[in-house]
Amino acid sequence: MATWSNADTLSSWKKLQSLKGMVSVKDELSSANAVKRIKEYSVPMAEGLTYNYAAKQVNEQILKTLQELSDESQLLEKFEALYNGEVVNTGEKRMVLHQLTRGQLGKDVMADGVNKREFYIKEQKRIAEFADKVHSGKIVNEKGEKFTSVCQIGIGGSDLGPRAMYLALENWAKKNNTFKMEAHFISNVDPDDASAVLASIDLAHTIFILVSKSGTTLETLTNESFVKDGLKKAGLEVSKHMIAVTSETSPLAHNPDYMEAFYMDDYIGGRYSSCSGVGGAVLSLAFGPKVFADFLDGAAAEDKTALNKDITKNPALLDALIGVYERNVQDYPSTAILPYSQALSRFPAHLQQLDMESNGKSVNRDGKAINYVTGPVIFGEPGTNGQHSFYQLLHQGTSIVPLQFIAFSENQTGKDVVIEDSTSQKKLCANVVAQIVAFACGKTDADPNKSFAGNRPSSLIYGKALTPKTLGALLAHFENKVMFQGFVWNINSFDQEGVQLGKKLAKAVLSNQMEASLAEYASLLIK
Repeated sequence: MATWSNADTLSSWKKLQSLKGMVSVKDELSSANAVKRIKEYSVPMAEGLTYNYAAKQVNEQILKTLQELSDESQLLEKFEALYNGEVVNTGEKRMVLHQLTRGQLGKDVMADGVNKREFYIKEQKRIAEFADKVHSGKIVNEKGEKFTSVCQIGIGGSDLGPRAMYLALENWAKKNNTFKMEAHFISNVDPDDASAVLASIDLAHTIFILVSKSGTTLETLTNESFVKDGLKKAGLEVSKHMIAVTSETSPLAHNPDYMEAFYMDDYIGGRYSSCSGVGGAVLSLAFGPKVFADFLDGAAAEDKTALNKDITKNPALLDALIGVYERNVQDYPSTAILPYSQALSRFPAHLQQLDMESNGKSVNRDGKAINYVTGPVIFGEPGTNGQHSFYQLLHQGTSIVPLQFIAFSENQTGKDVVIEDSTSQKKLCANVVAQIVAFACGKTDADPNKSFAGNRPSSLIYGKALTPKTLGALLAHFENKVMFQGFVWNINSFDQEGVQLGKKLAKAVLSNQMEASLAEYASLLIK
């Protein structure tokens, strides 16, 4: 049975602190052994992806100590406890089962009187059957016409993950003739968001997906009312245009206002819900159930790589532990996610929520204050756009920011052009390579303004192309990385109490039950 202890009580943690500043990637990648290091500091992932950490500030001694930290922290035992259905979410006293939505890693998990894996398979099948009926014209609007687009209404995990996954596969689906329906998303309670989306779509031929596990999320219900009002003004029957993804106990379940309701449960956190009906409904409608199934298969395959106790053969675990070293030993406060793929344009935004909502904690699993830093600030943009934005600070700023590059040797559309003897895709890949080396090795110049200190650590996840399976593997990698880091820090990565306070105070403002400071700020905006 796993023992849960604060990281600073472990001997391996204390040993790790003595290894600060031990490795210069500038020296490593400028040396005669650079090629050997780049080849050896590499771990296969699922679906043809690879995690390369040659430009990270680690060596064999640091890796050995990170292995000791993993063993002493019992990280694999804690993962086993999680996927076998132990109550790992201590704040909400719940199991954590998002991996179970895509595969069976351990024994059967029973809850709510059902086998949960069978429950998730059943819901996936129901969504697939519904999507097939929409695509075939068996389910139509009130005029008997086929639906041509889908619009998801949700916020946070009900928006960021599914939106990022849709954008990641849109061009791939069009190239591979699996594109079925254009998808749109409404999330912000700002009425300008819903207004802009509704003005851009054909309401009469759109299915709206309302996503709220509790069925009580204020922003989502507000936007639902906005959409319903728009449908009614267009002379359309609301119940013929809306479905729900929710829990079986929510007010949205078994509700005549919706054509259909698909179910999730309390064991799937919002930011971990892309592999549930939250992502399944919109992705199955947009691209077909087979694409969503392949996405789940890729995630399940990557989950299996997270079972290896050897950190040099477990990409998510290794990535997590190197991140702990950077955060808690090297004192780096943030991490940049840099996908050199336009398809992953919203992937950094999803990872912001995944990482910062999970590991932005200052108390341990028992609610006691901890004496070390936890989750980093996550930010990022796709390359090469970011190079013309915040890379200046990354190269020459006073703070060192670890970097996580993601790149593919082929684009999704197959379209390209040759300019100055190379294609756009080759230019994109050349930029990735150049940036990794530039960040690591720097450049000396007589003009201080043109000098680069180098020694900026980075990793690279790369593969042939971004497909449904590789996208699933990529998502699972980061989900498992965040999980392992939470285990090391002995925090609960699966609740989000920091999100709740602002919601409660907003309700106080709306109900006019305000203290002095709230009332004064309210007077500035609410007339």
